[in-house]
Amino acid sequence: MTQKEVIFVISRKTGLDKEDIKKTIDALTDVVQESVIDNQRVHFSGFGVFFKKKRAQKIGRNISTNTAIVVEEHYIPAFKPSKLFATKIKTAS
Repeated sequence: MTQKEVIFVISRKTGLDKEDIKKTIDALTDVVQESVIDNQRVHFSGFGVFFKKKRAQKIGRNISTNTAIVVEEHYIPAFKPSKLFATKIKTAS
């Protein structure tokens, strides 16, 4: 589902203007990104948590030259669904 489709569905369900919904979604994603970058966890009750996860240094492989390379430790964005959300996914048919 694309952002445009999400905006359309929210607009249809709520009766709100699509442009207002787009601005709200853009602001939400900005806040989540900035918070995670600042090492803050963002909790949405009944949905899940966005956070920054540390990946340890490891040895990788350049497959074109078949040589080992060191992949330095780095951070990645992560999401952990709530138990309620995970249960809904598991029981959906």
